[in-house]
Amino acid sequence: MKRIASLFFLVLFFTACKPTSAIITSKKEAEAKGIYTVPVAKKSIAKKETHAKSEKKKETVKKSKIIEVEESDYAANAADSSYLVEQLINSASNKIGANYKSGGITDEGFDCSGFMYNIFDLYNIKLPHSSLEQSKLGTIIERENSKKGDLIFFRTNGRNQINHVGMVIEVTADEIKFIHSATSSGVIVSSTKEPYYQKSFAQVNRILL
Repeated sequence: MKRIASLFFLVLFFTACKPTSAIITSKKEAEAKGIYTVPVAKKSIAKKETHAKSEKKKETVKKSKIIEVEESDYAANAADSSYLVEQLINSASNKIGANYKSGGITDEGFDCSGFMYNIFDLYNIKLPHSSLEQSKLGTIIERENSKKGDLIFFRTNGRNQINHVGMVIEVTADEIKFIHSATSSGVIVSSTKEPYYQKSFAQVNRILL
């Protein structure tokens, strides 16, 4: 009986720590939703070559292969901030388990602000490599108005100055889940319901309009 109870609490714990929001993980899915677009030039070439193959023209007509579109040829539509937020969350989630490294901004290891610097830089959004400086960006939002993609800041270890940052990935009536690089655990998802973060919460900033 004790074993069953232990397993139940383990399942409950890990479920609570996982982001429950839907995350887009496929370029094809993004293209199907009309959010990612193939560059016009390559799209036109691909269509022409496909048509040439389907028509099976005379042997004198040279048939060329369809140009495969690389992922780097896709471009996120920055005007759709809701999609951009999902991509930020997706990219950050892919790094869960990465090590903590003081001053780190690469997959070899991140500190908290270095993690945010890295993720936003993937989408050409430049942040300073300092949680305090990042806390001066955008607009400070009331905690109850937090949204996914906002930056959430803390004053940990009893400090008077902001010294920790994460990114909001889920918001409910009484809880904010955020992804960050913690000193002891590396990149993880945490919650404002945890006493440590409940006590050290400082502010939420919106840098994506």
